[in-house]
Amino acid sequence: MTKDRSIPLAHPDCLYVDGQWVKPSTNDMFDVLNCSTEEVVTRVAQASNGDVARAASAAREAFDRGPWPRMTPGQRAEYLWKIANRFEELNDLFARVWSIESGVLYKVAAQRIGQFLSGAFRQYANMAETYPFMEAVKSSTGNSAWNVKEPVGVVVAIVPWNGPAALMAYKVAPALLAGCTVIVKASQEAPCSAYLFAEICEEVGLPAGVVNVVTADRYVSEELVRNPEIDKITFTGSTVAGRRIGSIAAERVARVTLELGGKSPAIVLDDYDIEAAANAIGPSFFGYLSGQVCHSLTRVIVHCSRHDAMVEALAKRARSVILGDPFDPVSTAGPLANARQRETVERYVAIGITEGAELAAGGHRPSKLERGFFFEPTVFGNVNNKSTIAQEEIFGPVLCVIPANDDAHAIELANDSIFGLNSAVFTHDSQRAMSIARQLRVGTVGHNGSRTDFSIGFGGFKQSGIGREGGLEGLAAFLESKTIVLDQATN
Repeated sequence: MTKDRSIPLAHPDCLYVDGQWVKPSTNDMFDVLNCSTEEVVTRVAQASNGDVARAASAAREAFDRGPWPRMTPGQRAEYLWKIANRFEELNDLFARVWSIESGVLYKVAAQRIGQFLSGAFRQYANMAETYPFMEAVKSSTGNSAWNVKEPVGVVVAIVPWNGPAALMAYKVAPALLAGCTVIVKASQEAPCSAYLFAEICEEVGLPAGVVNVVTADRYVSEELVRNPEIDKITFTGSTVAGRRIGSIAAERVARVTLELGGKSPAIVLDDYDIEAAANAIGPSFFGYLSGQVCHSLTRVIVHCSRHDAMVEALAKRARSVILGDPFDPVSTAGPLANARQRETVERYVAIGITEGAELAAGGHRPSKLERGFFFEPTVFGNVNNKSTIAQEEIFGPVLCVIPANDDAHAIELANDSIFGLNSAVFTHDSQRAMSIARQLRVGTVGHNGSRTDFSIGFGGFKQSGIGREGGLEGLAAFLESKTIVLDQATN
């Protein structure tokens, strides 16, 4: 078990603005906690309204007059390759930071962080030679014409606390390839991966102002969204916060990508083994960030004749989870990220009981862990799909099992939500899975498991968001389409 729980930041008391580490306008700092021990591991600078305005001006200047947007995609990709290499070299450090700040198991973080960080930057660097940034097209007038893709401008990337490094990478990498300049607004609970990224940008010699990093609270962040120097906001977080950002951005028609909440269904059909389904759903849900994942499969929909068996199978998995230090290889689940989130989970569990759901496992803070933001893996049975715990995102280790009358009813229940992010269909019949998948109003459908894939594209229907991240659509989100028609006939 690794003993090192430190987070070595070169300039924690500064902000990264215009290619320099600068002191903020106040001495206010954010405490960064180890969510397993509740101890302060570092403190970082807190940006004020004036500080984020300074970052916006630096990014604007770099876009309007700097070299970055005027480079070829291939030239920009050279920097992306350098950043990807540094991410790979620092894989263990980014994994440790993720475990300390957010509670993900270290062994999981060490395996996955490279896929998200160096993987994202390599994927977009490769697109420099294949993406059609400029295409000759046929004009209806007979003139020579071109469809050109140009950078949207100055981008604010607002990063959440549950997967800060990964979600930052899938915002920043395509924005940089597109030719945009970026302000990363880090979460005050989990800012350290953004600081480390700023250090990498400095090391690889990224031109001044192309990437800026600040950490700010919600109120200061709103000033960035309002700032007329910002062309686009890309945000990952709650639907409530997304509605607020979208409404502010709409006042000046700023572009937005919103990756928001979910209440994702897993439909277990009658030909699929209950124990196998429980193995696919339970351990990964409880063990990966303790359910603090927007695309988690949190509503398990099963035929009423098999409901009790499904509840017991999931409850058995919940009771077998070993809560503990994310760095201990014995642990199979870690803590929640912060005290506020644990209190939220407790509140929803109480609501679930009050509204008549049957608590089959968990539902409490573990008695043997006095420190850290731990909460027992929890399973509710006989959940009414109209109830609070079935309709609202809990963002914690709480599963709801919902009985259905038949396949059609299961699809109806799955779609009866303001969300539409992820889903899964458990069946041995691929044609049946495809038929149901086409009827679900969600951004991703997995066959016999959660299959979200940022390399293809990730995002949701309905109030789960606007736009997509990852893949070709993730790059298109940072480009504007321009039509150029020349005063000459097509050859």
